[in-house]
Amino acid sequence: MTAARPTTLSAAWSLWTLLLGVGLLMMGNGLQGSLLGVRASAADFGNTVTGLVMSAYFVGFLAGSVLTPRKLREVGHVRVFAALASITSVAILIHALFVDPLMWAAMRFVTGFAYAGLYVVAESWLNGYASNRLRGRLLAIYMVISYLGMGGGQLLLGSADPDGMALFLLVSILVSLALVPILISYTPQPEITQAESMSLRALYRLSPLGTVGCFMTGVTNGAVFGMGAVFANGSGLDVGQVSVFMGAFIFGGAVTQWPLGKLSDKVDRQWVIVVVALIAVALSLFGAISSGGSPTSLTVLGALLGATTLTLYSIFLACANDFLTDQQTVAASASLVLALGIGAILGPVSAGLLMEWLGPDGFLWDLAAMHVVMVLFGLYCIRMHPTSASDEQGHYVMVPSETAPLGTAWTEEAATELGQLEMNFDEADTEAAT
Repeated sequence: MTAARPTTLSAAWSLWTLLLGVGLLMMGNGLQGSLLGVRASAADFGNTVTGLVMSAYFVGFLAGSVLTPRKLREVGHVRVFAALASITSVAILIHALFVDPLMWAAMRFVTGFAYAGLYVVAESWLNGYASNRLRGRLLAIYMVISYLGMGGGQLLLGSADPDGMALFLLVSILVSLALVPILISYTPQPEITQAESMSLRALYRLSPLGTVGCFMTGVTNGAVFGMGAVFANGSGLDVGQVSVFMGAFIFGGAVTQWPLGKLSDKVDRQWVIVVVALIAVALSLFGAISSGGSPTSLTVLGALLGATTLTLYSIFLACANDFLTDQQTVAASASLVLALGIGAILGPVSAGLLMEWLGPDGFLWDLAAMHVVMVLFGLYCIRMHPTSASDEQGHYVMVPSETAPLGTAWTEEAATELGQLEMNFDEADTEAAT
């Protein structure tokens, strides 16, 4: 009698504890990002100081991405996940107890470090469980849950007063609850291996647009997640409207990830990047020049900006992987995450400085300027490094814009297998069927 082949849904159901934990983590992360932005405005930190405080998250994120894999090899996934989630749960409460820029910067560093490690644990666990035949589709499910969790967290901002303790406690509760499904999971822990390194210079020689693009999307995404709530609050939106604005921004990115990615599989990715970035420039300039508007119009603008700004990282990543061999993918992925992280550190700072100078609309001018750089460099690469869509162009797979190294490292493998799902079975599935 032939054993039934596992389907995507059955595999996802087997991992429901992990996926539920990820959803709760992202919900907590989405809520605390906007909560701290609004609370910093109420405490009169100033846009420049707020930008520096928010940038500390991404500094910690880089450190956590580098150091967590080593600890995973020493003590395993469950213990690392439990320790980092506990640290995150405590850090958000310290924000509420000590409303001070220096303390907040330190706690944002700790939170970024912990979240990077949590992403490493979750994504490597998923990677170790999934067969090659199902890995691409499981990654897509993981991506959708991540965005829905983060967007849902934004909508919780209006459920209580940001000046009180309730929302800080809610973030702590969400992150603590994420521990429960992971700790009751019986999924075997995968082994982690150390990848070799590749310098940014070497990566740039292989894929100029992919390397520079990941850096630039780090800047824009850092500005969005670090200062988006500050912009909305400074534009006259109340707390509930700020949460809707940020939720619309993230949901906009979730909706267009897949169709734009599939389009980039069919035509030259470089042209897709240029056109999407050009649309983002037009939207940003329109919002900055019109200066304000009703809460509804600002929310619509946020959704449209999310549909362009938040989709570019995955396309840049696919563009870089088009020029990599299988042996180079893992090493190059770490450098791409490094470029993203460096850009994300600079994003809140650049937006904060412009907002200090130009007011809340400085946020939109910052997004416009960053996307202009993408357009110009994309046109340069089209001229100097022309490519065309072909059978050799890799398949696109959705990737979180704030992903961890291990999650990024296996996206090319997942994408390759996704294109052959109906043609091949992996060795384990074949033996089970026999």
